[in-house]
Amino acid sequence: MSLLWQARFFTTVNHLRDLPSTQVPEVAFAGRSNAGKSTAINILCNQKKLAFASKTPGRTQHINYFSIGGAHVGMHRKDETRVDEIRGLLVDLPGYGYAEVPGAAKNHWNQLLGNYVQQRAQLSALVLIMDSRRPFTALDIQMLEWFAPTGKPIHCLLTKSDKLSRNEATNALRLARTVLSSYVDAQGQPFPFTAQLFSALKRVGLEEADRRILELLSLNGDTESVPPTDAD
Repeated sequence: MSLLWQARFFTTVNHLRDLPSTQVPEVAFAGRSNAGKSTAINILCNQKKLAFASKTPGRTQHINYFSIGGAHVGMHRKDETRVDEIRGLLVDLPGYGYAEVPGAAKNHWNQLLGNYVQQRAQLSALVLIMDSRRPFTALDIQMLEWFAPTGKPIHCLLTKSDKLSRNEATNALRLARTVLSSYVDAQGQPFPFTAQLFSALKRVGLEEADRRILELLSLNGDTESVPPTDAD
């Protein structure tokens, strides 16, 4: 069982000043509204409603945190642990890309997203969620441009790959890797950007994504398991 199955809601914030003071690694999930971000988080964590998909896409403007390890694990095992034993955090960033969002809210949203991905020291990596049929929209590129200067890893999940033919899927992955390889540092070395095909419906790429996210959280060497949840 994956350590990601331990994930539980930790906190939600709407301003940078309210970000948690935890010092554990954070991996953030970003993506265009309707790209399947909430679905991807839920299936990776083996839970149905951990990440909330708003009925009005583009309206969720908070940063939601989910903890790996911590007090909830102790409660589940009926032994004593402390909240400061949290070992990693998954961060669900607001979806972007809906014109219906009011101007003031959109500006706040852009500032919150941009400042978080550029300035958060605890942020270890970004998981960029893109619909494999429509990757690298202008807003996806904007997110890449915000984050690339940090030099931290990006892992792209090309979702809904089950809707593509085998040839289309191969081409989508090749395109993603070509685009990502074009981002280089001052010495001309490629940034640590990777990509894979993913389908929550067909469970394509689930193990690869799990392995990569745990690696980005520096938890890939841990084989600890947790009991099944009622979301199985």
